Amino acid sequence: MPDNEGYRVPEVCRVVGISYRQLDYWARTGLVTPSVRDAGGSGTQRLYSFQDLVQLRVIKKLIDAGVSLQRVRKAVKFLREHMSAEPAGITLLSDGVSVYACESEDEVIDLLRRGQGVFAIALDAVWEDLSGSLGRTKELKPAAAKAAKPAPRAPRAMTRAGGA
Repeated sequence: MPDNEGYRVPEVCRVVGISYRQLDYWARTGLVTPSVRDAGGSGTQRLYSFQDLVQLRVIKKLIDAGVSLQRVRKAVKFLREHMSAEPAGITLLSDGVSVYACESEDEVIDLLRRGQGVFAIALDAVWEDLSGSLGRTKELKPAAAKAAKPAPRAPRAMTRAGGA
């Protein structure tokens, strides 16, 4: 179906993986309203754009990850207010409690704390930078590899009892 015609509710529910009740509730409460055509009374159907489907799928994934609907609403609101219309290059991260947006390899934004910046350290970049600065290869030298991995210890209960 072409984007300018929009996607009807049954197809949206099937593609996104949500129930009609969820979709209806999210539309009535303003979480995601159909941008092609909203319901205009009895007999009219909501029509959703492809961008609407992307938002719905992201919302579904966040909820499936354990993020509460209240927190999802805050994250969606921030994204609408501060991010570009085209989500190219944006990655959302969640620990099940908060939602973060990453637009570049060194910038992460906490969407639930009014865009509070969270610093990120790319470990591979640090490794490569230090390796280049010191003129070393990326691999650990054998002595460093042994030092990095301590020898396993016997559990205390076994050492006290004279075992192993």
